[in-house]
Amino acid sequence: MTTSPPAPPALRTGEPHGYTLPLSPSGRSSMITKPPWHFSGDVIMVDYRVDPDAAAGFLPPELTLGPDPGAAAAVFAEWQWCSDDGAELADPGRCGFTEFLILIACAYRGRRLARCPYAWVDKAVPLVRGWIQGMPKQFGEVHQIRPVRVGRAGPRLAPGGRFDATLSSGGRRVAEASVTVESTAAEPPLLHTVPLVHTRFFPAWLPSEEPLSQLVVSEVSGVEFSELWTGRATLSFPDVASSDLAALAPVEVGNGYVFSYAETLHHGKPLETA
Repeated sequence: MTTSPPAPPALRTGEPHGYTLPLSPSGRSSMITKPPWHFSGDVIMVDYRVDPDAAAGFLPPELTLGPDPGAAAAVFAEWQWCSDDGAELADPGRCGFTEFLILIACAYRGRRLARCPYAWVDKAVPLVRGWIQGMPKQFGEVHQIRPVRVGRAGPRLAPGGRFDATLSSGGRRVAEASVTVESTAAEPPLLHTVPLVHTRFFPAWLPSEEPLSQLVVSEVSGVEFSELWTGRATLSFPDVASSDLAALAPVEVGNGYVFSYAETLHHGKPLETA
């Protein structure tokens, strides 16, 4: 069921308010600040393939698998973020988080998109912010090796540099990847360049309500890629309890990528108007 979100009720004078809960007299107690939000991060990404029938099971009826059925990607990222005034950057414990995403290729009326059926983050703010966007975020522990410019305690962004990453959740090792870079890439990996389509879903709470379910894409600007390095990769889902998630395990692993990425996230748009 696809519906438009209801208009927010008008606030009474002096009523506690904010972009999200908690509401307060000033509105500044909200857990999530009002967008735009700016992100800069280091990414380890692996292109891989899943069973197309399994991928199709994660798509709403409006979407198809598109021209490359079964194309998927695993994305590990370590982010810094801030609101438009940059205030969060004065509090390093607040502005950093780690993330792992699974992406599957899809299309809407011939337009190539990507769908994120699973995502994990290590902090509450990006988790709740993801739910606002329609991203299916859960808590997890994401760790990744970052390039070093001096010393031996890490790889260089140079041929032979090896970059490893892991995701654990609920005491299980969910995903692990390794990328050994060999050369620079002329173009970013496709699934990191197409828009993501999410389902904003909120279950009914009052007996008279219907769940909110709406397909949306995000409006972004300021997209930047650093120099991209690519090479051979490994990817596995070693200890997955969910049979649904296990269905998205690799049947074939392609190239891996190591790069930095930035964007500004403004708001969402209904899929049919984006």
